[in-house]
Amino acid sequence: MQTLHCQHREHTITASVMAHPDSPLPYAAGCLITDPEGHVSRRLSLPVDMKFMANLDHAQHAALAHGRWLVDQQLDAQARCF
Repeated sequence: MQTLHCQHREHTITASVMAHPDSPLPYAAGCLITDPEGHVSRRLSLPVDMKFMANLDHAQHAALAHGRWLVDQQLDAQARCF
């Protein structure tokens, strides 16, 4: 499985999708965020009502979007998100 990643506001966001093969929604989306100094966050899951998905590609793209949102929250709202 290829892992998607992107750059957003000098942070690297990496999709972290966990497979649960026996589930009807087998992919749990989350992300890792690396700040400009090289510190890596813990795995940050999407909210419970949105984190399980049936399609791997959708799960990876949702994970990246969630990571971009978290970076924006931390930099714009000055709230500690990761």
